[in-house]
Amino acid sequence: MPDSPAPAFPTVLPPWQSSGDVRIAGVRCIVTAPEGMPVVVVRVDTTEPGLYGLGCATFTQRYAAVVEYVEQHLARLLMGRDPGDIEDIGRSAHLSAYWRNGPVANNALSGIDMALWDILGKQAGMPVYRLLGGRVRTAVPTYTHASGATIEETLAKAREFMGAGWQHVRLQVGQRGIGTYGAPGVAGGYPGAANPDGWSVTDYLARTPELFARARAELGEDVNLLHDVHSRLTPKQAVILARSLEPYRLFFLEDVLAPEYFDHLPEVRAASPVPIAVGELCTSLTEAARLVTGGGVDLIRCHISAIGGFTAARKLATLAEMHGVQTAWHSPADVSPIGAAANVAIDVTSPAFGIQECHVYPEAVHEIFPGTPRVEDGYLRPNEAPGWGIDIDEKAAAAFPPVLSRHDEWALGVRGTDGALFAP
Repeated sequence: MPDSPAPAFPTVLPPWQSSGDVRIAGVRCIVTAPEGMPVVVVRVDTTEPGLYGLGCATFTQRYAAVVEYVEQHLARLLMGRDPGDIEDIGRSAHLSAYWRNGPVANNALSGIDMALWDILGKQAGMPVYRLLGGRVRTAVPTYTHASGATIEETLAKAREFMGAGWQHVRLQVGQRGIGTYGAPGVAGGYPGAANPDGWSVTDYLARTPELFARARAELGEDVNLLHDVHSRLTPKQAVILARSLEPYRLFFLEDVLAPEYFDHLPEVRAASPVPIAVGELCTSLTEAARLVTGGGVDLIRCHISAIGGFTAARKLATLAEMHGVQTAWHSPADVSPIGAAANVAIDVTSPAFGIQECHVYPEAVHEIFPGTPRVEDGYLRPNEAPGWGIDIDEKAAAAFPPVLSRHDEWALGVRGTDGALFAP
């Protein structure tokens, strides 16, 4: 006997009558790479002509797995559902796999979650931030990234950003060998070592305070300075670095430990005279929440699609507010403009806001995603159009097909002078 065709709608619907006639009619992914990094957008269509939502599901390093998860596993669970049942749909998608969490599953869920919020805003004729109760601030201050091979190059770039209006600047400077995170190195920098192109913790712990001593002396007291360790230190090394930076009054020190050492964050934070910002490698709301409630962070800075999307991030922001922790959402080039808009919607409505990472999207991205936020004088503002206020030109997106991320190659090159791998 031939297999029966798959049902158009799920066999188990929630035990309540939906208030409206609109239903989910289609779910698919759009992947594009205008900056060389794949970004994944989920489109949720409805039975109402012209009504659809867009959400960010970008896990650049494993984008194809997210697409498969959305289209083969989650889409069938959504067909026929009322798109307004955002919380129940999210819980259904989360719990249905039994084994849950992780960046693939949560990015897939995020794409759907954000798309449903987009639909809700369009139905209400309001931007998403107004659905949350409206603003608590006029605009969102952001930080940007200044880096260079030398301290002089880094500080010159910082001055450019300060002249353009930024009051918060992250500083990274190169060193011998492979360099440091976000800044170049010098090939063969450690002659005689087992790995002459390696990374030296000793040099890093010496050079970073030198960078910030120069920065304070030359950039002045008014600019807020930040730095990203990118997970490469042990707990004790993190304390040594934090104490060495105390005279320079950093706004925050980012990702001092790899996730494998997160249980040591409370002791590192307690010993650190500068604020600790961690969270972009959290892959569940629960994991991020434990950083907040366990006293491990001063600022929580998740990649919100990796913890399940907008709904999860709103809950985390409220939890942070109750614990005196601030938000600093992750938002580099591998967050789509829709994800950036979701960040800003929380920023502008949450009392827990601390700072927002900023990526200046090139014009190609603005052409693909009309409505992409533009930074002005170091600030971002939410769109006033309904939903996220962002659309996608699929023809323009197709001109930038995705390719496999080069992150794997880079990560496997982050080795010490003895050849051993570091957390990249």
